[in-house]
Amino acid sequence: MIDVIGILDAIESNVAYMVALSFFAWYPLVSSGTLVLVSLMYHFRRERPVKPLFDPDYTPKCTVLIAAFNEQEHIEETIRGMLAIDYPAFEIVIVDDGSTDDTARKVMPFVHAGKVRLIRKRVNEGKAMALNDGLRCTNGEILLIMDADAVPDPLILRHVVPHFKFARVGAVTGNPRVYNRETLLSKLQAIEFTAIISLQRRAQRVWGRILTMSGVVGAFHRTALLDVGFYSPDMATEDIDLSWKLQLRFWDIRYEPRAVVWMRVPSTLRGLWRQRTRWARGLAQVLRRHGPQAVNWQCRRLWPLLIESWLSIAWAYCFVVLTGLWVFCYAIGYPPVGASPIPNWWGMLIGTMCLIQLLTGVLLDRRYDRRIPLYYFTAVFYPLIYWILMAIVTSIATPGAMLRTPKPAPVRWKPIREQVL
Repeated sequence: MIDVIGILDAIESNVAYMVALSFFAWYPLVSSGTLVLVSLMYHFRRERPVKPLFDPDYTPKCTVLIAAFNEQEHIEETIRGMLAIDYPAFEIVIVDDGSTDDTARKVMPFVHAGKVRLIRKRVNEGKAMALNDGLRCTNGEILLIMDADAVPDPLILRHVVPHFKFARVGAVTGNPRVYNRETLLSKLQAIEFTAIISLQRRAQRVWGRILTMSGVVGAFHRTALLDVGFYSPDMATEDIDLSWKLQLRFWDIRYEPRAVVWMRVPSTLRGLWRQRTRWARGLAQVLRRHGPQAVNWQCRRLWPLLIESWLSIAWAYCFVVLTGLWVFCYAIGYPPVGASPIPNWWGMLIGTMCLIQLLTGVLLDRRYDRRIPLYYFTAVFYPLIYWILMAIVTSIATPGAMLRTPKPAPVRWKPIREQVL
């Protein structure tokens, strides 16, 4: 008969278990504290001084480019938002990537009015290929690329364009804000984009490199895109891949929190699961493809991103393995070492640090999203839902992406009933 208690005793007395337990406990505290301190440094040095960025003498022609697939419900609102942009000279180009609904018909009135150019593809080849095809048909020196269901702030170009006066700047990522907030899940995502993603980009900007340009909104210099060969159609997350390609070629990517775009996020657990699985798989693919080059001394400014990415993946596995072990221990009546079903002092410390981080994000972003403080009180659910979900997603999606080379074929859009927003 198997001595289960003896096996558990051996596991919990092992040095590896104690190391995993310490890492599991300390990583959230250290990473969260670092994120708060460095993002505050960014805020006071680069964001708090309120001064006009727009230079009336620097107004290069811009192109607003979107790729759309079956977006008949939102495309008109998106176009009206783009037409409301306040900038002297810009064009709007829409690539319809073989839509099977009325997307093209919804765009045509704007085409006939001379306000939009439409590129219709008969064969659906995915977002990256659609953008690559569209980029070849644009005239702008600066290219603002957005999702087809997002609505930009009218001053977005006035905020991002001045950054390109500096020759090394290849791209500027904007500040996506959640538009649909009807469900608890979407409200939690509003908090996440405020207190996690926005803080990460502030901190990463201080370190000198950014993990990813936002796929929802990003501005690029045409020369930079030509230099790296546009998007990679075979990658699960073309935005993360492009960000690393630019920075490996020593282009600077900046974060502009004033460049606000209102986006739609998944409102169901199923949609969120598919989106985050794609994100996790895409990051793993990027680490596999670009990681070896990034460890070179010339690319040392990418090292914080490499370390952060690998540590977050390692913590996800720690979370899943240790939690599974503890659940099993309690199920057989064996109290495990380092775990308690009732929140203890260390658990309360981690929870408090999490709430401090969330509050910091809310305070920094409230000038761009005045309603965001209303959702802070939903933050108590954040660790319960997001930590569990993200840890499981990362643990499942990472191995396959790390071990398999992406297929040499474009990653296509999901069917509309499965499409991730």
